[in-house]
Amino acid sequence: MPKNLISIQDFSKEEILEILKMAEEFEKNPNQPLFKGKVIASIFFEPSTRTRLSFETAANRLGARVIGFSDSVNTSLSKGETLKDTIKMISNYADLIVMRHPLEGSARYASEISSVPVINAGDGSNQHPTQTLLDLYSIFKTQGTLENLRINIAGDLKYGRTVHSLIQAMSHFNPRFLFTSPEELSLPKEYKDYLREKGIEYRETHNLSEGIADSDIIYMTRVQRERFTDPIEYERVRNVYVLTGPMIKSSKPNMKILHPLPRVNEISIDVDDSTHAYYFEQARNGIYTRMAIITKLLNNC
Repeated sequence: MPKNLISIQDFSKEEILEILKMAEEFEKNPNQPLFKGKVIASIFFEPSTRTRLSFETAANRLGARVIGFSDSVNTSLSKGETLKDTIKMISNYADLIVMRHPLEGSARYASEISSVPVINAGDGSNQHPTQTLLDLYSIFKTQGTLENLRINIAGDLKYGRTVHSLIQAMSHFNPRFLFTSPEELSLPKEYKDYLREKGIEYRETHNLSEGIADSDIIYMTRVQRERFTDPIEYERVRNVYVLTGPMIKSSKPNMKILHPLPRVNEISIDVDDSTHAYYFEQARNGIYTRMAIITKLLNNC
């Protein structure tokens, strides 16, 4: 069976550190045609800008060719073809599949059908492991370590797949978490249970200002309209937390603000010029991290 990346838990602590080391080397020299002649399928059943383009950039910098689609409307799925048959067909054409799909568990299902490695580029509100790896690379670059950090995660903790993956990945490195969210979007019980089982310290608050002063990382998230079936519920919570310039004036010098993007209005534009803002650099780190992930999986074939 090919090695896949569906959940961040598919990689051990040692493999995570291996990816970060590879990403560091790719950042120094990003044009390395290691996989000339390989074909990577980029199949996105759900809209994406950063993830899709950074994966395709990563593949191109590695010398691979990219096929795929960014809208399933123009595929045989619109004719009624099953996901199973789609994945079977695509795995005949490509050496690796990068897949985003709105249904939780769809990427795991695809990996069980595919004859080539599958990378989960997001499955509903479940997992987004490649975002997590670039987040870890960004944290390591800015803090010089992943160990013993205070991490404040704010916003949509219920549906935020980047949050769920990040919590699991950071559990290897003895973090202390502060979870900031409205009651409706609080962290699901299964992740709190996971942290308790691991003996990892965490607190919950509804106040965004609480804990900023002693945080090493503030990880802001968007309230995701596409995860809500009730538009009234979405309107009630979408503007609950906005991080502004005055709120971070007493922050530690090393504190960095991350965001998986896209930003709507949860980070004020007056934060962008702060030395604490790191979200645009974080997005660029996705290229090097995804080059490392592709390399690891193709080398394991």
